Amino acid sequence: MKKINFIASALAAVIVAGFTSSCVKDLDVTPIDPNTVLPEDVLNSDEAFGQFLAKCYQGLCSSSSYGENGGPDIDGVDGGYGQYFRAVVNLQELTTDVMTCCWNDGTLFDLHNLCWNSSNEFVFSMYMRIFFQISQCNEFIRRSNNSTINGYDHKEQYIAEARALRLLSYYHAIDMFGNVPFSTEEDSVGSNPPQQKMRGDLFDWMVEEAKDLIDNASLRSPGAAEYGRADKGLVMMILAKLYLNAEVWKGQAMYKECAEVCDGLIPFYALHENYKDLFCADNHLCTSNSTFFGDEIIFVAPQDGNQLHSYGSTNFLVFASTFSVTGKPEKTMDVAQVGISSGWSGLSLTGAFTSKFEENDARAMFFKGGFSQYISELRDADGASEGWKSMKFSNINHDGSAAQAQGFVDTDFPVFRFADVLLMYAECAARNAANASDGQSYFDEVRERAGLGHLALTLENVIDERGRELYLEGFRRQDLIRFGLFTTDKYLWEFKGGAKDGTAVDSKFNLFSIPSADLNSNGNLKQNPGY
Repeated sequence: MKKINFIASALAAVIVAGFTSSCVKDLDVTPIDPNTVLPEDVLNSDEAFGQFLAKCYQGLCSSSSYGENGGPDIDGVDGGYGQYFRAVVNLQELTTDVMTCCWNDGTLFDLHNLCWNSSNEFVFSMYMRIFFQISQCNEFIRRSNNSTINGYDHKEQYIAEARALRLLSYYHAIDMFGNVPFSTEEDSVGSNPPQQKMRGDLFDWMVEEAKDLIDNASLRSPGAAEYGRADKGLVMMILAKLYLNAEVWKGQAMYKECAEVCDGLIPFYALHENYKDLFCADNHLCTSNSTFFGDEIIFVAPQDGNQLHSYGSTNFLVFASTFSVTGKPEKTMDVAQVGISSGWSGLSLTGAFTSKFEENDARAMFFKGGFSQYISELRDADGASEGWKSMKFSNINHDGSAAQAQGFVDTDFPVFRFADVLLMYAECAARNAANASDGQSYFDEVRERAGLGHLALTLENVIDERGRELYLEGFRRQDLIRFGLFTTDKYLWEFKGGAKDGTAVDSKFNLFSIPSADLNSNGNLKQNPGY
């Protein structure tokens, strides 16, 4: 891990250009020249620390403090495909039955084919983004703890938020990479490279950190924080995910504990009546602090077509899901349907996945055009791909009106939603670790919102329902692994393992490889088994 570069980059941009109140309230920012001003010179007020905290949030939303791709925070990581949540989608969705990408960029096909190695640039981008975020949060917490300035009135609240954001990145780290370099604010800048923490030990630390934050009076209650800010709802979601995946990550089933955390979340949130609204340009109205639409979206990574945007996140999901095949109008989408003026033509849904949707399912927002449902080639002679295209995310407001811009979307990335809480509880009930009647009721509630009827609460139905409800939101790989379906021959999809009809792969691919660049620079690290 390029720790020195991470820390230097984080401190060089303690004030974030363009991260305005339209995105994260009370964290307005002003750019500062990092070549002439040191952190010690500017971290002298409550406002300045708020601006530094904004950088910790901004790292989830865009790759640079200077626009969508100018001066990326991390040397060697592309500002487009390396954006945090685009990297999450690449590794959590493109590796699964959900989708493929017909671009022949670098080692991109290796993701869907499940044959990456320790030099894969897309895996490297996710890894570096995770630990860049952790380093930023560590530095913020460290400097806040050491600050003795007068007037730092929000000190404890800001530290709690930074800890919650750090926990979010460790959640992605434990899921994707397992045994990872570990550091906190106790590890000073310039100290020895971080030691590797084993997955089970990291799990224990994260559980205790989450519990401590839930008990922390300085962190706001679920749904009580300003738009885009971390609160206890975010932390409880991470804790629920830890318990849900404990059998994989810890080697010990903890579904009962997951259900208990879900029980604690349920009183604070509600399903929004219209599924499509959750993924449109003004989906900020569906966040937990909005009184307009209700309380479904628990935490978001904001996007703003004018002031906060990137080539990743929802911009990627909207633009890359379009398609235009030269000379074949039947295979050309009218991109105005998703609120943009031109698209990127890349992502396709697999037939194995789209075949799971029942007729009249409101979540089946597909452009079918003249495309076959099942993918026969990852990239055909037209540079395209078969398979239907997703129209789940759009840059159009819920009432059909145009968003404020077409070049970059306004649509926020929903990191966690309440529907997931209901489905997690339902899964725990299907595993005999929660009340069966409540689990069935919550399961049916999610389906009813989609326009569907009752379905028996079985594990097979749960994994399919999670796919239909949460596709493209960064959970599919994690879910398939938990159900024993990701690398095995129990479930196949087009080009799984590189075979047209799919094939099983080595179980080592249940984890991503630690990038060789970090192994070479940090002698404390060992590669994940099999790589």
